Amino acid sequence: MDRGTERDGAVAEQAASGRIPLAVVVVDREGLVSHWSSGARRLFGAAKEEALGRPAVDLLPVSGALPEDDDVSPYGAYAAYDGLGHDLESSLDGRLYYPAAGRARLTVPERDRVDVLWWAYPLVGPGPERLLVLGADVGRLQQDDQEHDGDTRYERVAPGFALHTDFPGAEELARKLPEILPSMSVDDSARIVGQILELGYPVLEFSQNDRVPVTPDWGVPRRVERRARRERAARAAAQGLPLPQEDPDDVENLEYAAVRERLEFLNEVSGRIGTSLDLSRTIIEVSKAVVPRFTDVAGTYLREQVVAGEGFPEGVPDTTTMWHRVAVEHTDEPGRWDDVVPVGEAMPFPAHTPFFQCMTTGDPVLVPRISEEMGHAIASQFEKRDIRPLITGRSMLVVPLKARDVVLGFMILLRHPERPVFNDMDRVTGAELAARAGLVLDNARMYTYQESVAETLQDSMLPHIPPRMAGCDIATRYLPGTLLGRVGGDWFDSVKLPGARTALVVGDVMGHGLNSAAMMGQLRTAVQTMAALDLPPARLLRNLDDLAQRLGDTYLATCLYAVYDPIASELHIANAGHIPPVLVRAEDGRSELLDLPTGAPIGVGGVPFEAVRVRVEPGDRIVMCTDGLVEVRGEDIGVGLATLCESAAHPAASMDDACDTVIRSLNTRGGRKDDVALLMARLNGIEPEDVAEWRLPLDPVEARRARAVVREQLHDWGLGGLADSAELMVSELVTNAVRHSHSRPVELRLVRGDTLLCEVDDDDHDLPTLLNAGPTDDVGRGLRVVSVLARAWGASRTSTGKAVWFELTVPRR
Repeated sequence: MDRGTERDGAVAEQAASGRIPLAVVVVDREGLVSHWSSGARRLFGAAKEEALGRPAVDLLPVSGALPEDDDVSPYGAYAAYDGLGHDLESSLDGRLYYPAAGRARLTVPERDRVDVLWWAYPLVGPGPERLLVLGADVGRLQQDDQEHDGDTRYERVAPGFALHTDFPGAEELARKLPEILPSMSVDDSARIVGQILELGYPVLEFSQNDRVPVTPDWGVPRRVERRARRERAARAAAQGLPLPQEDPDDVENLEYAAVRERLEFLNEVSGRIGTSLDLSRTIIEVSKAVVPRFTDVAGTYLREQVVAGEGFPEGVPDTTTMWHRVAVEHTDEPGRWDDVVPVGEAMPFPAHTPFFQCMTTGDPVLVPRISEEMGHAIASQFEKRDIRPLITGRSMLVVPLKARDVVLGFMILLRHPERPVFNDMDRVTGAELAARAGLVLDNARMYTYQESVAETLQDSMLPHIPPRMAGCDIATRYLPGTLLGRVGGDWFDSVKLPGARTALVVGDVMGHGLNSAAMMGQLRTAVQTMAALDLPPARLLRNLDDLAQRLGDTYLATCLYAVYDPIASELHIANAGHIPPVLVRAEDGRSELLDLPTGAPIGVGGVPFEAVRVRVEPGDRIVMCTDGLVEVRGEDIGVGLATLCESAAHPAASMDDACDTVIRSLNTRGGRKDDVALLMARLNGIEPEDVAEWRLPLDPVEARRARAVVREQLHDWGLGGLADSAELMVSELVTNAVRHSHSRPVELRLVRGDTLLCEVDDDDHDLPTLLNAGPTDDVGRGLRVVSVLARAWGASRTSTGKAVWFELTVPRR
């Protein structure tokens, strides 16, 4: 343990007076020792010549477990286990594939019993090495503890051991470990260093809060530095130059430089990806970050549900999981990959492929060279396309894109045959790169998923308005805002009213988020309910304001409520703090903002509302929208209103085209953050010859007259095929109206349009109810007949009573 490192703190200073000598042992795939350090000779009592080539278990003689009352070690008793410990024995036998740590008591010649702490690192890769074992003498710790006898923190506390990656001493381990492995190549040493830094750094835990990193005391000179100095001196002598004056601190270990270079690369990549929460842009950023510096080809595959912004079941993928190819970045000639592996293709992967292994284990898969056999196996997954020329002979690394232990996808990285193959350090680098990319992609995925949920919620709250109402055509648009969550309080609606009239509504709850959307839902429902009562516009807004007061004073809302009467050719409009509507005149194409009493927003309370009547002509259009369409930060709202008037006046082939023209004109301006609701209605009107009205005295015999006038009128309109059904239903409604009216005559109206509308008004406020009439019941059959024969029917209260209506489909001419 390094006392000179201030970052290790007081624990390192008081835990040991020097450094802990470490024994370093490397075991090959046959379980034989391939490296035996001088520290191993001192700790285990066997010379290097005796150890190399022998089974590792023969060189670690076990004495047996310490008894419970053994006080030889100041750190307490070992576990009652007669052996090296299950993890170390499993590691030596090749049955353990993760780093482990433990302790054992060994019998060493000339030293009797030795208490040892050990750390084991499984090694993977093309080399013969299988296991790296580090060992430390507990007796040395005992000596250090006696030197610090006054420090009570270490009394009667058994040292634990762990593997951590967050101690600064890891850099020294990375720098010095290759020096003690002189028989290995630079690449092999770097590979082992990279794996140890990935798996963890040896740490002693003296208590719950005191952790001391183990810094190795190698006891050997820096062979790499000495060799580098000799080479530089030889070059200088050959060129006749003076010998360079070397500063040991300026000489950097090549292996450590490789590790540092990879870390710099990862930091650079981390800074380039994740600049946006847009999933598509994030995928492109990840692909471009690794080509060409790390790889020549990068193909990215994501789960089908990730691309769609949907959730997916837990558990590992299987052979039925569909993977979408979302990006292919490469340095080959343009178009070489596009036809063979097009972006957007979805496919499953068989179990025998390295891709399936990567996505099911969540671990990188390294293929140094793709053989012809493997190239053929991979190509067999692509029907009628031969990808073997693109992949055979290349080095391949498949890395998982995962977050929170869930595999979202994977990247296939390929290097050209003339480029060095991927090695184990590349595998570690690729795994770290994929882990960082996976988190960024998961953030984008979750954002996309939340957007989808929010939009679904918003859509569920918005009505589906039929394009045709009595005497008018309607088109609507809703644009979610660009704020996070994309949920707002804007809404539009239309309600069918008695007398072939239509209520048109646009509103905006101030604020954003689910609470605003919930408030919007309540207000929209209230407007529908009060509109069905046929309340005048000003009275409806007054009641809506009272309701908002009862719901609380947290939210305010603006609302524009208009009632269109196609027979009288007028609009009856009231405004509650909303931007005024635009009226486009059909006669000359002129557009204007209607001058309405502004009124206060809903929720202010105590402010009166006024309504005005506006004369309109057939073909006129009214445009109602929320302020998100015309208001841009830093710009006067008058500019947006002027643009709205200009764009609304443009001729269009259809109502949908007219809406799109308005949206294009105003939505292209930068700075829009709010959501937008737009409702446009073409006020076609109803010609007088398409309306027939009668006033019927309160006499039961009037039902017979009603049948007669309806049959005659339908024949005059050329709708004789509807006469029988209409006559029967009118008779039932008039009979009920005459029976329940008090003093005012019953009014009967027929309106011819896309449908045949029949309305019967009386002065009774009780709405009829559909009943199940029994065989002996005298009432209840009339509405049953209407509900069966009519295309649609309903009843609503009016200011003077009620109206019951039904519609019949008009045959196409």
